[in-house]
Amino acid sequence: MRVFTTPDDLTKAVGEHLGHSDWHRVDQDRVDAFAEATGDRQWIHVDPERARSGPFGGTVAHGFLMLSLLPTLGAEVYRVDGVRMGVNYGLDRVRFPAPLPTGSRVRAGVTLLDVQPVQGGLQVANEVTLEREGGDKPCCVARTLARLYF
Repeated sequence: MRVFTTPDDLTKAVGEHLGHSDWHRVDQDRVDAFAEATGDRQWIHVDPERARSGPFGGTVAHGFLMLSLLPTLGAEVYRVDGVRMGVNYGLDRVRFPAPLPTGSRVRAGVTLLDVQPVQGGLQVANEVTLEREGGDKPCCVARTLARLYF
């Protein structure tokens, strides 16, 4: 994990790839729980038998499930000391270039794109790339925005 001890240290790292999270398995139980929480029970996510003959050869994780993993995985990549509160400010761009087959392991790579001052803190823009172990294309690429308050 990369640790920034001051806001200035973070600002100086703009443009750098900050590293990768650990690998995490996205299993069918997690996909089913996400489907239950969101009401998105489309068969490509929750019906392994039907999905075997579908376009992906098995169930795949929801795109929004992949997005929901980004804050936790990103927190494994870096932190800024002295932050009293961080909030999700939104997303500028999201793409899902490849499906995420259920049972796969994923990790997130983070590139720091921009740091701008806001009242009481900083707005941080990252490009987060979710990659599947053994995959040839990322499953999700998102430009995330967070506000860090000191």
